[in-house]
Amino acid sequence: MNASNGPRLDLHDKENTLRIGGAWTLSHYRTLAPQVADLRGRIGPGVKIDFSSLTALDTAGARLLCDLIGAERLKGTLTDAALAPERHTLLKTVASALAASVAPPREGYRFGDVLVRIGKAVSAFREHMVGLLGFVGLTLDRLAHTIWRPRRWRVAATIAQLERIGFDAVPIVALLTFLVGAVMAFLGATVLAEFGATIYTVDLVSYAFLREFGVFLAAILVAGRTSSAFAAQIGSMRANEEIDALRVLGLDPVEWLVLPRVLAMMLALPILTFIAIICGIAGGMTVCALRLGISPDMFLSLLATDIEPQHYFVGIGKAPVFAFLIASIGCLEGFRASGSAQSVGEHTTSAVVQSIFTVIVVDAIAALFFMEMGW
Repeated sequence: MNASNGPRLDLHDKENTLRIGGAWTLSHYRTLAPQVADLRGRIGPGVKIDFSSLTALDTAGARLLCDLIGAERLKGTLTDAALAPERHTLLKTVASALAASVAPPREGYRFGDVLVRIGKAVSAFREHMVGLLGFVGLTLDRLAHTIWRPRRWRVAATIAQLERIGFDAVPIVALLTFLVGAVMAFLGATVLAEFGATIYTVDLVSYAFLREFGVFLAAILVAGRTSSAFAAQIGSMRANEEIDALRVLGLDPVEWLVLPRVLAMMLALPILTFIAIICGIAGGMTVCALRLGISPDMFLSLLATDIEPQHYFVGIGKAPVFAFLIASIGCLEGFRASGSAQSVGEHTTSAVVQSIFTVIVVDAIAALFFMEMGW
């Protein structure tokens, strides 16, 4: 195309110069694309670029120039006194965008990739832990400021959360722990029968549920059921900008959203733990009565004789700690969610995983500590 305003692309091998002229715009894209394809492999690093005849340039033309000359060269080394500053800026912007969008080719799986992934995982875990500790400290600070001001207590919200967390979860906690207690008694009796010690099935079930299984199963169920609900509720509020509205009104989101949930959880989990202990022992008592000939009266008598009360207090004492951690993690993940539905779903899943992981780790540490202390 040889019109004065039309695009021109001439490569002079003797002068080792590429002259670019005319209007490099979207309207001339079909004319320029075949020429660019023909010359793409012939523009080496030593070829000079002459833009003195360039009359117009838009993003379509800049994209063709990037394909012809190379995005990296345009982004870093291209300078021409005849090129207007705005066109030079446009070329560099398009070249930078193209260079960023093209991922470098992978050379294959290497041992270094494993180390990189481990490093990223450790860094992410550290960030999560620092964020969780900071959020726990912030929650305790708000609790300390609010507890001495009864007029700022959100009693109605706390009771509403207590109903959802505690009373609505009673059926599933009771059923699950009853079945687990029955299964534990059955397996324990099967193993102990080989030694003629089936009577110790009572001690096995009672000891396990009083110290570990009662609070552990209740905490796991609450982590899966309630921590996810906290993250989804607060994450949806962030997506709808309701939390920003609270701040605009001069209200503290931690005080209004987090404290009622944390307090309700700390009240509900000990109650659920007590129910789990009773139902788990009841499940073991049922199996003992039906399979081992141990009557409920004998079961309760052995329980009162062989099991010390301190085992109950060890188990029930872990419930408020688990409750505080589960509620804090759920609320924190809700605040971390962004405005998209995908982010809310990802942080809801993360809340469940982190809560269950934390419960298991803290329970293991507590078990080792109590064992060393002889409690």
